[in-house]
Amino acid sequence: MSTLVAVAYPDLGTAEQVRGELVQATKERILSLEDAVLVEHRPDGKIKLHQAMSTSGAGAAGGALWGGLIGLIFLAPLFGMAVGAASGALAGKATDAGVNDRFMKDLGEALSPGGAALIALGRTDARDKLIERVRPYGGEIIQTSLSKDEEDQLRAAMAVPVGV
Repeated sequence: MSTLVAVAYPDLGTAEQVRGELVQATKERILSLEDAVLVEHRPDGKIKLHQAMSTSGAGAAGGALWGGLIGLIFLAPLFGMAVGAASGALAGKATDAGVNDRFMKDLGEALSPGGAALIALGRTDARDKLIERVRPYGGEIIQTSLSKDEEDQLRAAMAVPVGV
């Protein structure tokens, strides 16, 4: 089962660095990451979501591939790719995979102006390795889908100074 963890950071740069660590951990197969979104509370009060993946872009690419193949069958591959890309982009835009956008915006409202949060959805069998990787960045755990005991253990693990 996937776990949702939202961690607040003092600025967007720190949150971006931690997301980079999670992406690297995914490449090293320490983590299976389904979604990792940065929520920024800009100094002007606006909330900005920084998605890791564009569902429209992924849909357009898949649609173009299928449209091209169908177009080859009917001897109009370019037309098929164009129609496939357009319909794929629309389908991708309509698909809300991962963390709910309304939840992320509500969470962003709770951040102080200039602050940011990383909301990650994924699973790992190497929790200790993952914690060691992100602990140096600090952050405040603001919400999880963990049980109360597991969340308390995570908070304690994140609070332990490095090298202890």
